[in-house]
Amino acid sequence: MSSTPPVGSDIGPVVSSAHLAATALPALSEVEFALTMANHAFHRWMVRCMTAAGLPGLSPLEILIVHLVTHRDRPKTLADICLVLNIEDTHLANYAIKKLASHDLVRTGRAGKEKTVAITPAGAAFCKRYASIREALVVQAVARMGHDPEELSRLAAVLRNLSGSYDQAARAAAAL
Repeated sequence: MSSTPPVGSDIGPVVSSAHLAATALPALSEVEFALTMANHAFHRWMVRCMTAAGLPGLSPLEILIVHLVTHRDRPKTLADICLVLNIEDTHLANYAIKKLASHDLVRTGRAGKEKTVAITPAGAAFCKRYASIREALVVQAVARMGHDPEELSRLAAVLRNLSGSYDQAARAAAAL
């Protein structure tokens, strides 16, 4: 019998930057790498799903905004869009909204001094097609994997909590 360890047992955690994992909390580097991979995969998915729904050429941010504006079928202010999506640079959201409006997916207006954004019937139709494709390709696949919905909700809560830690750290780093 060989006492050779199994292949990969000496590799360590799966991270993109070993120097960042050499800390008091190496698991955080694993989470950061997983977030990076998930973020890129999710952005790629959103763009391809919206293309399959019949609307090519939108960026992930534009897709996020059109879905948010569709949410609860009521207009959103630019400030609310930036707050909910954690967008620091409002000009990025403004540019995305202008592009969405040029495709007749949203319409802009004003409520007092604030810019508002509302979904159009065309925008709602694309979001509905996107939702159908998502249900068929993602939701059903994840459901077949047997992921516990409560565990997925707990994971979402952990990620939202971590985002707050990174936001606070970003403010602290800006003050250095």
